[in-house]
Amino acid sequence: MLNFKEELSHIRAFIFDVDGVLSSSTIPMYPNGEPMRTANIKDGYVLQLAVKLGYPIAILTGASTQAIKTRFTNLGIEDIYMGSANKIENYELFKAKHHLSDNDILYMGDDLPDLPVLQRVGVPTCPVDAAVEVKAIARYISALPGGNGCVRDVIEQVLKAQGKWLQNEHCFNW
Repeated sequence: MLNFKEELSHIRAFIFDVDGVLSSSTIPMYPNGEPMRTANIKDGYVLQLAVKLGYPIAILTGASTQAIKTRFTNLGIEDIYMGSANKIENYELFKAKHHLSDNDILYMGDDLPDLPVLQRVGVPTCPVDAAVEVKAIARYISALPGGNGCVRDVIEQVLKAQGKWLQNEHCFNW
């Protein structure tokens, strides 16, 4: 079995859940019941950097709001799967579209609907405040909670393991 840093050197793509990963698991609600998510700027920066460096990135979420689509489209992410009741189906679509194997992918999820994908990918990861069942199968648990830089943490680690962190003009252009 490879050590964690060696596993990161093989990552070619990223997939992230939204609620509890890219946003906090505590979400205020608008009066109409619509959740009001917050976004971490450092997560956003590193997501757009990874896109510029050529990594396919997918957003895989059960949520379905225009705010999610707008946020991640503006960061250059093209593969946004919303309203995903069965995440493994969208995972397979993304994998086929980009000609990836399970071992090529790092996924970060935080709760029970993420388990099927976490069990398939090469590097399953989660934020520190993930569900116990998710932590039990995660290869890496970020020290940061969802919505507070855990995505930055894992992407930065992959880029460092691959010698791409601060090695490209894209790092300095937002």
